Amino acid sequence: MHFFNFHTHKSANNPEALDLVNQYPNEFDETIPFYSIGIHPWYIVKERIEAELEIIDKKLATENCLAIGECGLDKRTDVSFELQESVFEKQLLLAEKHQKPVVIHCVAAFQEVITIKKKLGITVPMIIHGFSKNQQVAKQLLNNGFYISFGKYLIKNPNLEAVFKSIPNNRFFLETDTIDETIEMVYALAAKYKNITIEELQQIISSNFATVFDKQLKNEF
Repeated sequence: MHFFNFHTHKSANNPEALDLVNQYPNEFDETIPFYSIGIHPWYIVKERIEAELEIIDKKLATENCLAIGECGLDKRTDVSFELQESVFEKQLLLAEKHQKPVVIHCVAAFQEVITIKKKLGITVPMIIHGFSKNQQVAKQLLNNGFYISFGKYLIKNPNLEAVFKSIPNNRFFLETDTIDETIEMVYALAAKYKNITIEELQQIISSNFATVFDKQLKNEF
């Protein structure tokens, strides 16, 4: 295993990579080796919430479920923000119960995510996936204990180079999410931006993996 893809919606079936595949409670695929599972803020259906939380609770107890998510807050979707906050909080409490990290979807609601983390006293690692904002937002997240994952926007937006360079090596992950580019391509660009070799970057990600996932898969790296 040489590459860790922190967040994707479809496994690349690459023997050199561990894909953390996003799953939804009502569309679960048992054949996926390693996954996260959660209620995305776009897809909250009030009548299904409790049943889906029950599924998530059960899956989090298994070894192959490495994290909860993606879950979070999105001010640009039609779902009631109050309902989003309620569902997000319930999932964070499940993360604490099972001591599993959280893959976070956040759009225009970083302050609210930080506030909820503090309010609930969340101790498990919380990782903002698909980061696309500026250094000020990144610094605020880092100061409040978050990790940050880069992928799609790192490739599509050259302005993120400076932001990515500013992230401490022990606080980031890399991902593909929904893009066609491979995780190897994301690693190559990240290594170029950090001015390090692919091998050095792999070591950094491996160390971060061990920290965040509590060495659940220590034999994978």
